[in-house]
This record gives sequence, C-alpha cells and structure tokens, in this order.
Amino acid sequence: MFAGQTVQVTAVRRKNNEIVYFELPKNEKAWVKALKKIPFIRGLVGIIDASAKGSQHLNYSAEIYAEDDTEGNSKSDDKPSAFSNLSIILGVAIVGILSFIAGKLIFTLVPVFVEQYLFQHVFEGNILHNLIEGIIKIILLLVYIFAISQTPLIKRLFQYHGAEHKVISAYEANLELTVANVQKFNTLHYRCGSSFIILTVIIGVIIYSFVPWDTLWERVYQRLLLLPIVIGVSYEALRFTNSMREVPLLRYLGYPGLWLQLLTTKQPDDTQVEVAIASFNRMLEIDKHNLSLVREG
Repeated sequence: MFAGQTVQVTAVRRKNNEIVYFELPKNEKAWVKALKKIPFIRGLVGIIDASAKGSQHLNYSAEIYAEDDTEGNSKSDDKPSAFSNLSIILGVAIVGILSFIAGKLIFTLVPVFVEQYLFQHVFEGNILHNLIEGIIKIILLLVYIFAISQTPLIKRLFQYHGAEHKVISAYEANLELTVANVQKFNTLHYRCGSSFIILTVIIGVIIYSFVPWDTLWERVYQRLLLLPIVIGVSYEALRFTNSMREVPLLRYLGYPGLWLQLLTTKQPDDTQVEVAIASFNRMLEIDKHNLSLVREG
C-alpha cells in the first residue's frame, strides 16, 4: 500500500496473476486537516486516522483472498446498497481504531504490572523503575514481533513491507522502477513507522520520570492519562529525526527504528516487488491526474 497526495492505493495479486487495486481518496474533513496542523495533537489524530484507513486496505486484501479461496460458489447479482457499503467501511474503520487502542493499552500496561511484580521491593526510585519498565516493554515488543513473524501470513506481510521500502528507495534514487533496479536496495527505510514504535518507548520513559507515583494504581492511571501526550511528543520527535537524517551526527537518532525494521521487514521475491511497483505506479498515475484537475480548475 502506498499513500500519495490525493489517494492511497493497495495492489493485490489474484490467483490468476491479475493485479487489482483498492483506491481510497484522501477526502478529509476540514476539522481533521486543521488538527493535523497542530503540533503534539497531529500525531494522535494522524495515527488514529491511519489505523482506520489501514484497516480498510487490509479488509480489501482479505476479501480478495477469500474470493480466490472460495471456488465454485455462485455470486449473487444483487449489488450492495450505498448504505451497506458505508456500514462496512465504518465498521472496518472502528475495528481498526479499537485494535490500535487495545494494542497500545496492552503494551503500555502489561510492562507496568510485570515490573511492579518483579522489582517492587528490590530498590527505590521511580526513575529506575520507569527505565526497567521501558526495557521490559521493548523486550515484550521484540518477542511479540519475532513470534508473529514466524507465521506464514505475517512473514508474507513483512515481505511486502520490505518491497514497499525497496520501491520508495529506488524512486528516491531516480531509478526506473523495474524489478531488477528495486531489488538492488535493502528493506530498511528511514521514514518507516517502525521508528515511531521505538520512540514511544523512549519518550515514555522520559515523560513518566517527571510524574511521581506512590502506588501501582497511581502508576497505571498516570500511564493512561499520559498516553496521548507520549504519542504526540513521539510523533514530533519522529518528524525531527526524519528532518535530521542528512546531518552526519544527528542521523543516528533514527537508527533504533532501522534496527526494529530488521524484524518488521523481510526480503521480498520478484513477484512481490512487481505488486509493490504496480501499486506505486498506480498511486503516481492517480495523483498526477487529480493534481492536474486541481490546477485546471
């Protein structure tokens, strides 16, 4: 999946080798656009919006897979109503947002309970407890990602993730988007959202250290209350590290995210790169058309 200036495009290869596309226009409400311009707020708004839209792309891929997997079933000639389509889109978006919230809560609160159980009476000092909590969170995250990456479905998903990075790198290098050219690049890319995951842990440890707590439940509700702030600050930190990637010393700020991509990306095969190229070219084509209409209008 690739996001352009006016559209997000997902390409899926069917069993008959046909590549089909899901195109989601970037039609945002005025108030959403306004919020995305406010520092420390735009990060949370952007992530929730991305979770909702990303779920629609994944749902499309799942539907295509289900259609190809179900052979010989008759299809109804009745087309779903506009209301039915809207209900499905809203339902998928809500599930995506709830999944994001649930995931953040799990990876925020579980390390709190684990650290409290193991180290509550070992030493005093909230800063050290916060630091160990962050370490536990990183370990939990790495174990989780490694575990799911061993399943065939997620491994394939991570291969497509790597293919996306390779295509973007080739495009930024002004090379023709052919399989041979794209495969020359590695699967890591500086602007990947994986960097954001690590930054939330690091920024969280720093922010939590400024807020004292005495009991477990104080610690828990503080984490919940501070979660939007951690996300907002982490997003701004990600923007800063991206802007500094050409500065020799400051570019190392983005390295933790690159290291995490060693788990979240896999080497794609040529057929997967072909799909990524098709998706990217389709996005460029639609963007070019839409932007020309805006200029003419």
